[in-house]
Amino acid sequence: MYEYRLKLIRSNRKTILLKIDRDLSVTVNAPRYISKTELDRFIESKSGWIQKHLELAKRARAESESINFNSQILSELKKQASAVLPERVGYYAAVLNVKYSKLTVRLNISNWGSCSSKGNLNLNALLMLMPPEVIDYVVVHELCHRLFMNHSPKFWSAVSTVLPDCDKSRKYLAENGGKYITALRNFKQTEQLKM
Repeated sequence: MYEYRLKLIRSNRKTILLKIDRDLSVTVNAPRYISKTELDRFIESKSGWIQKHLELAKRARAESESINFNSQILSELKKQASAVLPERVGYYAAVLNVKYSKLTVRLNISNWGSCSSKGNLNLNALLMLMPPEVIDYVVVHELCHRLFMNHSPKFWSAVSTVLPDCDKSRKYLAENGGKYITALRNFKQTEQLKM
C-alpha cells in the first residue's frame, strides 16, 4: 500500500506523531484508541509531508558522503562554537528577557539544540557550519522554550517577533542541515567500529 516501510507504535499518547527514521522508514506513533481506518486516512493526508521529508533524508544521506569529518575538524568546530554561541545566547536572552541555567555545546547526531525544563540549553557545534542567521534562529528557538515549553502558536509568535525571517532559516536548516548531522553520525559510527 505504501511506497516506504511503515512502523506503527501504539501508546497512551494523545496525538499522532510521524517521524522519518535513519533507515528511511516512517514511524507512526499513535494513540491506542485510533482505528486503523482513521490512521490510514491520517497517513494519506500527510503523504505530501512524508514524501518531501523522505526526499530530504535521501538527499542528506547522499550529500553526507562528500563531507569528511575527522577528529581535528570536529575539535575545531567545538572550540569555535564554545567561543561564539555563549555570546549569541547571552545577547538573545537579554532581548527576550529570559534566563537560562547552563549552556552546553555538543556534537549532537540528533538535533541542533534543546532546552530542558530546568533551563539548560544544549547547542550543536555543527551550527558553526551554518549561516549566521540560521545560528541565531536555533539560539532564539531554544531560548523561546524558556517562555513556552512547546511549539504552540504563542511559541512561534515569540520566535518571529525576534526574527521576522525565521521561516527562511528554518527552511534552510531543514533542507541543508541533515547532511551534516548524517555525516557526523557516520563518522561516530566509523570511530566506534575502530574501537
